[in-house]
Amino acid sequence: MSVTFEDVKSAAALLAGHAVETPLLESPALNERLGGRVLIKPETLQRVGAFKFRGAYNRLARLTAEQRVGGVVAFSSGNHAQGVALAARLLGMPALIVMPRDAPTVKVEATRGYGAEVRFYDRATDDREAIAAATATERRAVVVPAFDDAFVIAGQGTVGLELVRQAEARGVSIDLLLSPVGGGGLLAGVSLAIKALSPSTELHGVEPAGFDDTRLSLEAGERRGAPPAARSLCDALESPMPGLLTFPILQRSLASVVAVSDAEVAEAMRVAYATLKLVVEPGGSVALAALLAGRIDLAGRTAAIILSGGNVDGALFAKVLAGEI
Repeated sequence: MSVTFEDVKSAAALLAGHAVETPLLESPALNERLGGRVLIKPETLQRVGAFKFRGAYNRLARLTAEQRVGGVVAFSSGNHAQGVALAARLLGMPALIVMPRDAPTVKVEATRGYGAEVRFYDRATDDREAIAAATATERRAVVVPAFDDAFVIAGQGTVGLELVRQAEARGVSIDLLLSPVGGGGLLAGVSLAIKALSPSTELHGVEPAGFDDTRLSLEAGERRGAPPAARSLCDALESPMPGLLTFPILQRSLASVVAVSDAEVAEAMRVAYATLKLVVEPGGSVALAALLAGRIDLAGRTAAIILSGGNVDGALFAKVLAGEI
């Protein structure tokens, strides 16, 4: 199933009054440091603290009355889990989330807090998709993918729709946009909106070093997984490869994909806290990290960046702020 800009507009209409229209921020101090203009879309301020609520609600709201009886099953390390859990609660249906045993405690507790049941799996030995599929069959539930679903992609694309319209309201033209990319749901959806409304804007994806499967896939011209790597600080971006639906959209849209190290991500988290007064989780910080590390030349240009989530474990955040990571 293909996804179009019309689907993004439809998602925006459905999400109105349910999702937060997050602001577009600007920091003179950050602009001065980077030598260009940066517009910041803080999805940290979205419901559940991440953009994932948009796609989850758009997907679940499309279920029929019969489908809602069995509820939904999802697999996620945290932000999609929370988005699905809250959307299910708002729409009055049960939800079960398959989560890794080592998922951040703050994300597990929040998922349960929104009313979902959590079933754990072992990243090293278990197949989360198989567990979700078996559970869905048992419960007659619908599996809600984290990114490879047309309604999920369209919902995430509303971030880009808002961003362009907010920039236009300021009379600002966006030269380039940087976004985190894991499975590609956010960046695929955003690219549909950006290319429709601001076709001259360059789109750049940002991945954690060692998990640059999107870059490898674009270079190969087909979906590829990155070689096995140690865990990343960016737990939200450890997707094994781009999705079947997201990859063709990214192929058409992206100017480049760059990678950032854990140390660069930690520095971006500190800058976001000290300069922007925002708490941003590691995966949500990668676009800012790419600019701070000089991966993209910003000189004299205007960039928009997406801070995709703010659900960071308190103990980890304290270590980052203390410079221990």
